[in-house]
Amino acid sequence: MIFFYTVLALSVFLISLLGTRLTVVALRKRAAFLDRPTLRSNHQAPTPRGGGIAVVMALIIGLLIADINYAIIIAMFLLAAISLLDDLIGVPPLVRLLVQVLAVSMPLAMVHAPIWGGLLPVWLDKGATAFLWIWIINLFNFMDGIDGLSASEMIGIGIGFCLLSVFAGTFPQALFAYSLILVAAGCGFLWWNWHPAKIFLGDVGSIPVGFLVGYLLLLAATSGYVFAALILPAYYFSDGTLTLARRLCQGKKVWVAHSEHYYQKAVRRGRRHDAVARHIFGINILLILLATLSVIDPQLAVLYLSVAYMAVFMLLGFFAHITPHPHHEIS
Repeated sequence: MIFFYTVLALSVFLISLLGTRLTVVALRKRAAFLDRPTLRSNHQAPTPRGGGIAVVMALIIGLLIADINYAIIIAMFLLAAISLLDDLIGVPPLVRLLVQVLAVSMPLAMVHAPIWGGLLPVWLDKGATAFLWIWIINLFNFMDGIDGLSASEMIGIGIGFCLLSVFAGTFPQALFAYSLILVAAGCGFLWWNWHPAKIFLGDVGSIPVGFLVGYLLLLAATSGYVFAALILPAYYFSDGTLTLARRLCQGKKVWVAHSEHYYQKAVRRGRRHDAVARHIFGINILLILLATLSVIDPQLAVLYLSVAYMAVFMLLGFFAHITPHPHHEIS
């Protein structure tokens, strides 16, 4: 069994690593895939986007080997296709939203047990889950704004679920296998995405990755690990949701690209991409520990959840109050 998972992880890692390298070469020859800096950008040099093509293929191949539900694979293909089209020519937000609704509806239709512990009517149980899943999908897209961040988040969330599966005594089960695949794909992409990034995920990568992360959170919640599912993505939840709420209060168009996330503010005030990504990965290590403890000692799960979000809010406050460097140029 250990041999199988070792081969699985290594295969996904190599497909992501080598596939992304080939993608870098191919996309640099196509101007349509070059992300050219604008006033909202956090980088200076034109960098290929759409690098998530190889990551998504690595994930899908790994999921096929792990014998996952085909509804998940079909949904990921669908999301990758519409996102690739969006990277190329742009797709209206409403069309993208409808495709996301269809994508989450397929696997949710196959879930017959209550997701929220029977606290909600069936229609609201599924509806609330679909809403949160779509938010997570878009969250990964919104938060894919600096070098190394999305890949680091993939690795952090994946490692967290792998560990809690082991400590909860549920290894080997679906949550462990799919999380391991997420970690391996993230490691392969991080090699090319670390600062200074040679390639970005683009919508074609971040949207399907967000979908898979949402599925892992669903698996964790329906397996009894609700608090862990709330703790592990705490940084993305907090930065993304608070930024969205602030923009809504200011009357801004929330679907328009911007550079107002807390991590982006830190970069624009003089912190290097890799320094900011390390801060966030550092908080993710704490979140992994707290999520694992919430499974080992569920009676204190509320305490661990509270500590997790307090730590994240402290990091957001640190990012928000960094003194701007007078001679800083976005790098």
